[in-house]
Amino acid sequence: MPKPGPLDFEIGSSYPMKQRIAVIGLFHETHSFLPDKTRLEDFEITLGRKILESRGSGSPMDGFLAAAEKFNWEVVPIADYRALPGGVVEDRVWTSFMDDVENHWPDTSVDAIFLVLHGAMLTETIEDLEGELLQYLRQKPGLEALPIFGILDLHANFTPNMARFSNCLVAYRENPHTDAYATAVKAAEFLNRSLSEGKIPATYCTHSGILLSPSATSTAQQPMSALIEAGNRLMLSNPDLWSVNILGGFSYADCTEAGLSFSVITTGPEEQARDILLKLRNLAWDLREHAKCFLSDPDSVLSQITPESEGPIVLVEPSDNIGGGAPGDGTGILRALLAHPVRSALVVLQDPLTVKQLEAAQPGETVQVVVGGRGFPGDSGPVSLEAILLSRGSGKFKLEDPNSHLASMSGTTYNMGPCAVIRDRWITILLTSHRTPPFDLGQLRSQGIEPTEFQVIGVKAAVAHRRAYDPISKNSFTVETPGPCASRLDSLPYRRLRRPIFPLDAETEVLNFFSSKKTCKSI
Repeated sequence: MPKPGPLDFEIGSSYPMKQRIAVIGLFHETHSFLPDKTRLEDFEITLGRKILESRGSGSPMDGFLAAAEKFNWEVVPIADYRALPGGVVEDRVWTSFMDDVENHWPDTSVDAIFLVLHGAMLTETIEDLEGELLQYLRQKPGLEALPIFGILDLHANFTPNMARFSNCLVAYRENPHTDAYATAVKAAEFLNRSLSEGKIPATYCTHSGILLSPSATSTAQQPMSALIEAGNRLMLSNPDLWSVNILGGFSYADCTEAGLSFSVITTGPEEQARDILLKLRNLAWDLREHAKCFLSDPDSVLSQITPESEGPIVLVEPSDNIGGGAPGDGTGILRALLAHPVRSALVVLQDPLTVKQLEAAQPGETVQVVVGGRGFPGDSGPVSLEAILLSRGSGKFKLEDPNSHLASMSGTTYNMGPCAVIRDRWITILLTSHRTPPFDLGQLRSQGIEPTEFQVIGVKAAVAHRRAYDPISKNSFTVETPGPCASRLDSLPYRRLRRPIFPLDAETEVLNFFSSKKTCKSI
């Protein structure tokens, strides 16, 4: 199918009526190597005009709706499906979603489409959901040449179909994702520019040949910091460029295009786009050693902490990264803390079973509990404790930081489900009923826990915790524990991933393969 051509109105002309913009959301980061599927019941589904109630939520959808107000657009809300990162999505989710898109599609025409996407969603049989959605939209009568704009997560695995069937998908530029709302506003501004000027950009893409673990995708460190800086310089020097996207990819989504990739959105010549993509790919290759991840042993770290060591000292546990789909109940850090007494420590575990069992206990009561260790087969299993029940709570909280990474997922409010706080000697444990990424300190303070009072804090994350925890921590160590989000990617049983790829394969193999690949809309 050819790329959309120019709009059928003159540059500078105005519409006699409000421009009608259809909006659709599809948001899930899929971890292919988790044992449990992500079910239809795990999705928050919003249909039709209920989507307009996202206004004021602080989410990316809210960013689009705020821009739509500014531009006096008539928003035509279709469907919005979103769920926390998790295992492979059941096919029936895709069937349900497509039925809802079709059923809520307006009878009258729209002027453009805006998409709020993640970019790393897989079902049992489909590995490029976003590309499938875009192709479906292009095949609908009357949409063949319509502007399709929107946003992607920085961890999207960008595919040829995403380039071929869209005009302008803008990715977050920060990790932690503090700019999700702002990115939606920016993409809407680009759409307004397109409608006002009568110009529709094209998208070109290429893969880097590199697979990054989530811990290596922080935009405050290499290779991402240098790549984003290079992208910014290229945009300043090329007025035809609308956006240069540096997409870190999501390495736990077993799909052909997983990994670090780049896309260029431009109204300029294709040759210029190819040149820019080649420069970025060469720079990424120069920085390839940063794709490797080196972790500390938690016992080694804890053995160096004395009663006089100033805290908080953060032990980051990417193997049980809730933001990457992990269950968040791994006992690796808890076991290490039990073996190495410290002045005071804090751990958060998802454990609805134990929370339920504690409903009959009273605060101050000593309880026998068995916590964690149920969600990942490779974990050492639940840990038996004799603990004091400190408190129980509803688990609802408002984000302290409206630009928190968590806001990019769900807006500025979150519900952990019923919670309980227990303490066994020097270790305080927050037990939640729902998986809760540790991206905002409001999670702790809502349960009466002041994080700055602890010497050691275990955090189940890779990068996205940093905006919350870096300002309060005296030191931070990324440690290796059992969990499904392994930092050593060569330990994962990939089936679909395009090979060769660095660092899983020999450098010469990767270079020979990618030197023959062209940078274009459909590589």
